[in-house]
Parts: sequence; C-alpha cells; structure tokens
Amino acid sequence: MALSVFRFGPLTIPLEQVFLVSKLSYALVNLKPVRPGHVLVATRRPVARFNDLTQSEVLDLFTQAQRVSKVVERVTSAESLTLCIQDGDKAGQSVPHVHLHVIPRFEGDFATNDDIYDALAHQPRVDNHERTPRSADDMASEALRLREEIGPKWSDFS
Repeated sequence: MALSVFRFGPLTIPLEQVFLVSKLSYALVNLKPVRPGHVLVATRRPVARFNDLTQSEVLDLFTQAQRVSKVVERVTSAESLTLCIQDGDKAGQSVPHVHLHVIPRFEGDFATNDDIYDALAHQPRVDNHERTPRSADDMASEALRLREEIGPKWSDFS
C-alpha cells in the first residue's frame, strides 16, 4: 500500500491504527472511545460536512460502515450497535472530518438507551487533555485484530 498515514481533520493517523481501506473510505480505531470497541469509518478525502461529500463517497462510506459493523458486532459479541454521524460543531463533531461512529451496545451499558448520545455530545473535544488517550500500542493491537477478522481484503490495495 502506498499510503502510510491518513488525514483525519487536522490529525495524522498512522496506518497501524487503520483496519480497513477502500478507494474512498477507511476505518480506524478510536483514540478516546465512548465504549470498548467504538471505532470510526471516515472518508479518505478530508471533508468537514456530510452534505459536501460526493454521491460516490456517501455510498462507499455506508458500504464500509456496514462491513465494519458486522465485524465489530462479531468481535465484541455486541447485542446491538449505535451508528451515528455528528455533522458539524453544533452536533458535537469533535474532528472536522466526516466520520461515522460504530459503537457496540449491550443491555445496561447506559442508564437509558439514548444516553449514548449525551456521552458523545458532552465529551470534551479530541484535543482536550481531560480525555485520556489510549496508547499507540493498544490502538495498533486492536487494529491488527480487526484486520485479521476482516481477512486479506482489509485493504482494496493489499
């Protein structure tokens, strides 16, 4: 694969933290997940808002989100998933780059089901030091497990 890093808004994501790559999207592990197994699917082109994506990017983003959701559900033994996009700062988007959250869900993981949206909306921004980041090794290990689960087709370029 020619790429060794990916852009995620102002951030640089090393390939070691990416577990799926298509022509227009990629999936990455989360630096500061809301729940264990919380991952992201992002567009390869750095676009801040959903309505600025091309039709092809929208199609690919959701196609890859479906692939990722199947893997996350299987790997985490999740009973359900929350899939969501925070589109813009007022919606709680912490990185100005279109991305879809895939969050494994279990009975009783929040007091009420919709509390997950409060957890997402009220988290300090990704660059806020109140949120404890995961180690690079931990993130690389999770990405490798997910790549192995996806199999040799984890990248359209591998």
